[in-house]
Amino acid sequence: MREEGIRAKPKKKYKATTDSNHHLPVEEKKLNRSFEVSAPNREWAADLTYIRTAEGWLYLAVVLDLFSRKVIGWSMRETMEKRLVMDALSMVLGQRGGPDENIKAGQIKLSKPVFRALP
Repeated sequence: MREEGIRAKPKKKYKATTDSNHHLPVEEKKLNRSFEVSAPNREWAADLTYIRTAEGWLYLAVVLDLFSRKVIGWSMRETMEKRLVMDALSMVLGQRGGPDENIKAGQIKLSKPVFRALP
């Protein structure tokens, strides 16, 4: 290897990307780790992740129905911004009814900033 000028590429150290040391409001955990749901459309969960591509990072937001464990809404963007989450939630509400009827039926609980931002 030395004669050919080839050498091993060292593995990079793990770097945490979550900044938990901030003063932004944090929503309380409403599900209390209770993921057993009796019917569809009662409880939804959402998550964000990022995917490395040849062109850079791609950010993905998904919404799951906890009853069926199926993805019911998703959104992808090149930047992680509020619109990423709002687009995923808008997809769900477009397919499963508007926010007012779901909230009145107790099917979804939204944080105040998310509810205000809905179209």
